[in-house]
Amino acid sequence: MPLMTDHDLLKKLKEGDEPAFRELYARHGRQVMAFAYHLTHSAVDAEDILQETFLRLWTGREQLPEIEHFGNYIFTIARNKTLDHLRKVALQQKLMDRVWANISEVADDLELQLDARESRALISKALARLSPQKQKIFHLSRHQGLSHEEIGQQLHLSRSRVKNLLVEILKYIRYYLAQHSMLLAVLFQLVCLKAFL
Repeated sequence: MPLMTDHDLLKKLKEGDEPAFRELYARHGRQVMAFAYHLTHSAVDAEDILQETFLRLWTGREQLPEIEHFGNYIFTIARNKTLDHLRKVALQQKLMDRVWANISEVADDLELQLDARESRALISKALARLSPQKQKIFHLSRHQGLSHEEIGQQLHLSRSRVKNLLVEILKYIRYYLAQHSMLLAVLFQLVCLKAFL
């Protein structure tokens, strides 16, 4: 029996044929994954984009247009999913930068009447419990103002790895403050909320 073409598989896919869908995934999934990884430099993000791309194909199967070249079609979906992802990452980074900027300025916020020395001391203690790598990333980001990419170059890490580590640092500081000072934990939550408004 001759091997079915992508065109034949697409016809079956439109009728809800799962084996046809799996075959298309098997034929094109690896290239889509490689494409997404090339743009995100993250295996986890590339895997998510791969799944979202083929999920879109499956959920929209009944409305599929006439497709001449399936490879081009699936890569168009993957490109759009990747661009969406990168926009989301950029937005999250802006929000996180605003959170840290608000933390830096919090000592000047008269409404909150916060003891800035207590705040700095607790944050320093929280950071001291983190790995040397995380401390270095925090210092490079918050004290030297380096971008994720610049930090990654210095420490031989990918940009997305630096971003993920900064998110972990932020979560840990929030947890540490909650354990040691109810006032600072509440303040930290307010600062985070302010950054998202």
